[in-house]
Amino acid sequence: MPKAKYEQIYKILKNKIETGEYKPQEFLPSENTLIIEFSCSRNTLRRAISELVKIGYVQTMQGKGVCCIFQPTDKATFTLGTIESFAESAKRNGLIGTSEIIKFCECIADKKISDLTGFKVGEPLYYLQRLHLMNDMPMILNHSYFRQDIAKGLTCEIAQNSVYNYLENILGINIVSSKRTVTVEYMTELDKKYLDLGEYNCLAVVSSQTFNSDGIMFEYTESRHHPRYFRFQDNAIRKK
Repeated sequence: MPKAKYEQIYKILKNKIETGEYKPQEFLPSENTLIIEFSCSRNTLRRAISELVKIGYVQTMQGKGVCCIFQPTDKATFTLGTIESFAESAKRNGLIGTSEIIKFCECIADKKISDLTGFKVGEPLYYLQRLHLMNDMPMILNHSYFRQDIAKGLTCEIAQNSVYNYLENILGINIVSSKRTVTVEYMTELDKKYLDLGEYNCLAVVSSQTFNSDGIMFEYTESRHHPRYFRFQDNAIRKK
């Protein structure tokens, strides 16, 4: 499935900012200049710019233009403001990401699963346990539930690579938003077994309910992060 034009422009501009072609506190080329450069409509360009605003790379200034406010920092292993797969996160950090499937099965949501995830009782689901490693270091233990009627044909082999790549590029699902809760919890026996926690007895837990373009929650994932490598970064905007 081809990427939308604004996404292509967003990635090009993002790369130019990250590589220093557009420097901090300097203005990007004018809107008209960029429209000509990318052969796009004004709305398409503005949508790309709005995505850069969301991640804290630029700030729009009425009557002046678009100012670069990006400041290089240590890379965050994961981000809260965007939805990215583990494979995408590994690539962004310049690391080798691998996944090990611990468990894959089909199940029906009972009351316990419903209370945990938000899926309706009786909903047919895929249940997936995965261990994610970066450069062979165990970083995350994931417990995921996917609706069977949306993640059709999901298999252990597909999950070994990238579930999101399968959903978006094979099934054509548009992943739109995710509600997230971040907590700190005591380790479980599974955490202790797979994450090599050493002196730690607690870890960061990110629980996510993810929705498609029809507003349907198709995934619930509980990501249990090794505290030594846990670092989230977000961009906050003050509302008037």
